Amino acid sequence: MARIILKHKREESILRYHPWIFSGAIAQIVGHPAEGDLVDVYTAEGEQIACGHYQVGSIAVRILSFSGDPHDPDFWRARIAAARALREATLPADTDCYRLVHGEGDGLPGLVIDWYGGVCVLQAHSAGMFRAKAQICEALRQVFGDALRAVYDKSAQTAPFKAGLELIDGYIWKAPDYDATEMEVRENGHRFLVNWEEGQKTGFFLDQRDNRALVERCARGRNVLNLFCYTGGFSVYALAGGATHVDSVDSSAKAMLLTGRNVALNCPDAETRHEGFCEDAIDFLGKSPAGKYGLIIVDPPAFAKHRGALKNALRAYQRLNAAAISRVAPGGFVFTFSCSQVVDKETFALTVFSAAAQTERSVRILDRLGQGADHPVSIYHPEGEYLKGLLLYVE
Repeated sequence: MARIILKHKREESILRYHPWIFSGAIAQIVGHPAEGDLVDVYTAEGEQIACGHYQVGSIAVRILSFSGDPHDPDFWRARIAAARALREATLPADTDCYRLVHGEGDGLPGLVIDWYGGVCVLQAHSAGMFRAKAQICEALRQVFGDALRAVYDKSAQTAPFKAGLELIDGYIWKAPDYDATEMEVRENGHRFLVNWEEGQKTGFFLDQRDNRALVERCARGRNVLNLFCYTGGFSVYALAGGATHVDSVDSSAKAMLLTGRNVALNCPDAETRHEGFCEDAIDFLGKSPAGKYGLIIVDPPAFAKHRGALKNALRAYQRLNAAAISRVAPGGFVFTFSCSQVVDKETFALTVFSAAAQTERSVRILDRLGQGADHPVSIYHPEGEYLKGLLLYVE
């Protein structure tokens, strides 16, 4: 393998188990690694300290192992088996959909795998993980046995397009008798239809499971507005919790269609208690009368996907939250979120504070929210804590 030689005293973060090596820390590359190749990492003094996937860019190496060899034929099986065991120990029994592998949080940087009741949907965020798809698929088959029905690769929108990879979504493997593209899954006992081929991300936003359950507890007797509803997860939980009425809003016609199907699947009186609107969520909120809703959910897509967009994103978060806080009924709740990784918890909270101050209403933080236990964050890699949220009480 090619060797990465670090500059003098630039190994401190790796010795603290941070899984990234930045290009500025590299003194020399011995050999000619292609993007996605495994490389060994050495200190300036010649000590081998890690092994990982090489890539072109600011993050030059994503570390797979601080000891041991990723070439070991049991490497992938062991990591995936450990990830499965962690989920089985922490997730509710009435849930058969979850994130199986969460990148750095499971020691597999650049890899996301979601489990939907027998189907694994894989997304590679690095060339190394994309090139390891066959090994990963074989490990999944070893770990799950006959419970696994298919492995679908959905990396076309996540893997680096400049790496010269053949980025076409499709099945890596499926059982001979399997031909479904949509599945009904259960989350906390609620039923949802998931289409991994046509849906956003891998088909369902699994990271909001615990926050949806909190909405269910807060929704009783309230009119609820679910903005950026996608496939209606928060709406289903609000209706189950006894909401008087729920309005779901999303600009995607496909998302609104699936929202309607999911609501009908769980709520017998959906026709009288739920209404969907295929509209721009910000425009819808802007024209909503103040006091109509006693609970508003603000869960937009990532406004900032890189640091260059951070300033404009914070302005958008502030305007959106000011509009929600100003319109929610007295004694109402606002659940507000950001999934932008470049927006940290403190910056998001400060932005929401500025939005609240703008409305001149009395606002209290009841809870600080984040991603579920199936999206673990390595304590050595705080960047993995991408989802942050606040439960606000507006007097």
